[in-house]
Amino acid sequence: MSEDATPRDAAVETKGADAEPDRSARVDAPGGEPLPAGQPDDEPGAPSPEEDADDVVAPAAPAYRPSYPFLIGVSLITLAADLGTKWWAKDRLEPQALTDLATAPRPLALRKIEVIKDHLNMIFAKNHGGAWGILGDESEAIRRPFFLLISLAAIVFIVSLYRKLHPSQVALRWGLPLVLGGALGNLVDRIRYGYVVDFIQVRFTPEFVWPTFNVADIAIVVGVGLMAIDMFSPRRPAVVGKPSGTPGAKASAG
Repeated sequence: MSEDATPRDAAVETKGADAEPDRSARVDAPGGEPLPAGQPDDEPGAPSPEEDADDVVAPAAPAYRPSYPFLIGVSLITLAADLGTKWWAKDRLEPQALTDLATAPRPLALRKIEVIKDHLNMIFAKNHGGAWGILGDESEAIRRPFFLLISLAAIVFIVSLYRKLHPSQVALRWGLPLVLGGALGNLVDRIRYGYVVDFIQVRFTPEFVWPTFNVADIAIVVGVGLMAIDMFSPRRPAVVGKPSGTPGAKASAG
């Protein structure tokens, strides 16, 4: 302070030194562009715009709905293949009683078609029981209601399980309609004839002959096999709540 300065001038000078800087002054951003006047600097620890983008919750995806036309279509194709082959077997392989009483009915062995010698034959058989002839010796009053209830319960179970399918369950998606079509095929036989028409005979050795079966049985076995594959296959649930293209979603999926 100069000797000529008055006490009033000294007070004004001290007040100007202690005053806060003007917020309207120009402040350059790190990139060289000026920030708008009056905008406060970023505080330490504040989230960046990129982090804010990751925290945006995407709208939930609609629930997955399995394709019922697929279930119905595969089941009907399986049912048609089973009933068509059974009609052919009854027409060509079933032994027919001759009208001439002096002649015995044609033996079943003469109505056999040998596809692979000593291993695969087409031969007509009536299965009054279940798989491998289960309950075949029981009376009709017990067998028929029992197998009808079992078939209907299987159909209800298959449809209810199909409703809960996950998009990644491809094996189960094919297995269920195959089992459904096969169950319907054998159910039609039980309602129409009171027994199931079998006509495929596999002979592994002269002593070991597999029980006669039909197309419905093949579909059921393949379908159950696909269900077993699905049971032991790991499934990865889809990430819900983040867009698939954001870094946060990729981190969650990884």
